[in-house]
Amino acid sequence: MASDSLTQRFSELTQASPARPRDAILRVLDIGLSALFLLLSLPLTVPIALLLLLTSGLPLFYRGERVGRGGHVFEMLKFRTLKRGAEDRLGPYLGAELVRRTKAETTAIGGWLRATQLDEVPQLLNVLRGDMSLVGPRPIRPRFFEELAAQLPAYWQRLVVRPGLTGFAQVRRGYETSMAEKLAHDLEWIADRSVRLYLRTLATTAVRVLGQFLRGLFPGRG
Repeated sequence: MASDSLTQRFSELTQASPARPRDAILRVLDIGLSALFLLLSLPLTVPIALLLLLTSGLPLFYRGERVGRGGHVFEMLKFRTLKRGAEDRLGPYLGAELVRRTKAETTAIGGWLRATQLDEVPQLLNVLRGDMSLVGPRPIRPRFFEELAAQLPAYWQRLVVRPGLTGFAQVRRGYETSMAEKLAHDLEWIADRSVRLYLRTLATTAVRVLGQFLRGLFPGRG
């Protein structure tokens, strides 16, 4: 089993990294802020759920396996933006080919949900459950984690913390950078992970998400 294998291989390594008092503060912030954001998002998420039901039926959520803290594999939630069974068909692909094939698998409102990043809102439930944090390395599929851990010896260190809804690497360099560059910024976050950097990352992300949301609402004006 992927979950058992990853947990067995990396739990001892990650447990050797001691917890810090500030980790408890970050967890309290995660719970309080994710609960607040979920409540504030209800006027958007309820209509989105109804639209999904009307245009593409059930299930409402995409559930994808991702590697969490200590190698624990969990189901990450998103509003479903692809046709049923799409992940199985897209699984072998990465990069430009994945982008091309994803467009063909997109549901009626899936493109709009991704453009506005509203498909990410259900991950707040993952944060409440303790699978994720609001800030941390972005979660990755088990098969790709295995590959990257073999290529980048320090990659396992991402498992010291919970994966994040947003990440320091994405705020610093965006999504179009190499895995090695992203790892360097992820390790910088793991070494620091202060309340100040947490809040600064959230604030920067909020500004970017608002801009992307507005561009998604008015695509011809960007």
